[in-house]
Amino acid sequence: MINVQGVRTNVHDIGSGAPVMMFHGSGPGVTAWANWRLVMPDLAKHHRVIAPDMLGFGFTERPKNSLCNMDHWINHTIDLLDELGIERTDIVGNSFGGGIALALAIRFPKRVRRLVLMGSVGVPFKLTHGLDAVWGYEPSLKAMKGLLDIFAYDRKLVTDELAELRYQASIRPGFQDAFSALFPAPRQRWIEALQSNENDIRTLTHETLILHGREDKVIPLKTSQTLFEWVPNAQLHVFGHCGHWTQIEHANRFSKLVVDFLAETETN
Repeated sequence: MINVQGVRTNVHDIGSGAPVMMFHGSGPGVTAWANWRLVMPDLAKHHRVIAPDMLGFGFTERPKNSLCNMDHWINHTIDLLDELGIERTDIVGNSFGGGIALALAIRFPKRVRRLVLMGSVGVPFKLTHGLDAVWGYEPSLKAMKGLLDIFAYDRKLVTDELAELRYQASIRPGFQDAFSALFPAPRQRWIEALQSNENDIRTLTHETLILHGREDKVIPLKTSQTLFEWVPNAQLHVFGHCGHWTQIEHANRFSKLVVDFLAETETN
């Protein structure tokens, strides 16, 4: 736990070398550990990996009488970087976390070196049935297993152990109340709240790796195709036979792509 401007923040900080910060998604029971546990060890062989539970999620303290929004998430992240003494970092963002990463790079371009956006929000799209189910989750082990069927292309790759982990996390005291308050219906407005301006995206100078599962039922592949069109220095990798969790369904390939991308010599 790290005290970040009065907010006790749960942070995984492992490895050494150039920093890479990892932002998780917004599903029920999500924590940095649940999201990134399969890939953090590989990335930590090359980098100092910093994976916080974002404000309003996981074991990070929830400020009383304070709803989270883009300003809160970005300011909390900048305060965390300052607390850790990190001036500039690579950022990997998953889904909701990709939208935060994108907005952070736009608002604080000098604090970000390279971007990895995985199944990312941040551009316009119509609310999917999958995302509506994720944000509308009501706690039960059956419901959590149903969400795993939505998240993953091959259900065998996401175990009952993971379902139990996420379910137990979702029913810890205060977790579900906080989660249900983040994205209440009607939910299309929260997609729009996580969007960045097209012109701002088109003027980004950061090298950006965009990753997406072809069979993603939560965030449509079209969002990453749009990001690929708008981000000037972008490359797009699409995983076949893959849903929303490329870091779980294709963990080894994900780690290799990210490590190789972050290791490239800067050209600007």
